[in-house]
Amino acid sequence: MTTINTILYILHVLSVVVILVLLLQQWNKEPRKLNPGILHAGLTALITGLAMVGMFATVHPDEDLNHTKIGVKLLILIAILFISYRNVKKPVLAKNTWQALIGLTVLNILIASLW
Repeated sequence: MTTINTILYILHVLSVVVILVLLLQQWNKEPRKLNPGILHAGLTALITGLAMVGMFATVHPDEDLNHTKIGVKLLILIAILFISYRNVKKPVLAKNTWQALIGLTVLNILIASLW
């Protein structure tokens, strides 16, 4: 189970990094367009995160799960997915939407690493 949890953790971290990289690739582009890979990476992060939470009691039997942290990260990821889904078919991604997606992704990374 520990191996599966480690694989899920690596996939989760990579998918969040992919979201950030795909957003930062639009830095100098004009007009900006939302890459559909952001939705795929976000869904991968969601599924792997939920799987890790489900396996937490088995992998770490003597530790308590911080449900508040998980809930905040889940809400941020849902917001990223919602904003992305609403803008994926639009020909132009507004600058404030792009900045909001980057901000939410960085916030999610900071919560994961500092909380």
